[in-house]
Amino acid sequence: MESRTLETRGGRTKIRIHEGGSGEPLLFLHGAGGLLPGDPFLAALSERFRVAAPLLPGYEDSEGAENLRSMLDFTLWAFDVVDALGWRRPLVVGHSMGGMIAAEMAAVCPHDVTRLALLAPAGLWLDAHPIPDLFALLPFELPPLLFHDPAFGAKLMTGGLLMEGSAPGQPLDFAALLQRFEDSSFLQAFLLDQARRLGTAGKLLFPIPERGLAERLYRVTARTLLVWGESDRLIAPAYADAFVRHLPQAELVRLPQAGHMAPYERTAAVVEAIARLA
Repeated sequence: MESRTLETRGGRTKIRIHEGGSGEPLLFLHGAGGLLPGDPFLAALSERFRVAAPLLPGYEDSEGAENLRSMLDFTLWAFDVVDALGWRRPLVVGHSMGGMIAAEMAAVCPHDVTRLALLAPAGLWLDAHPIPDLFALLPFELPPLLFHDPAFGAKLMTGGLLMEGSAPGQPLDFAALLQRFEDSSFLQAFLLDQARRLGTAGKLLFPIPERGLAERLYRVTARTLLVWGESDRLIAPAYADAFVRHLPQAELVRLPQAGHMAPYERTAAVVEAIARLA
């Protein structure tokens, strides 16, 4: 993947965007955690598609967060990115918070989003299944919440993905990985980056990740794919059924042995599912 800066219409934002691959254009919208260094999911997508993954303002060195205040602002920003790329009707894929934005795009402009893949999207709220407050969690609490295999998740989040033996399910020294989260230099950098990211994400997710999407989903006409990890402890699989009630024509793919970060735990299966929309 290559990286460059991209300015959106009117200079409202100047963002970092990661691009790679060839073929059909695919816009990927990331979740609240942003992208990983050398992101393995994007790398896998780029083997099948021409991928563009913009970083929201507040993530990495993307600028212009002050111009994104409401759900509509974020939605129009995503369309501005598509315009800046010179694309027309790309396949839109969103994970978690990015899925919330992607769904809004398809609802607001149904003629401009004709294919949509939502990977454990946020955006709905079920009182019986409250979504944990990401803003109140410490770093070491995240892997058990986000991953079916917390040890693999801790390794991924602490930059150990490329170390030998990083496959999900492989025995790891989980205690040693947690110590990485407690290392003062790592923790300081993590928390600084996290503060900037959550400053942006909080506009959509705090105090709860619900901005009226349920009332607009009836407008979605795109061919839609929903992907959910059966072990998702952040946005429970009950939300998959809720989305299907609002999007009765959507195809739902449930993935065993996968949590909220299914694109990283079951990468090949998620990419294969998305490829059915091509």
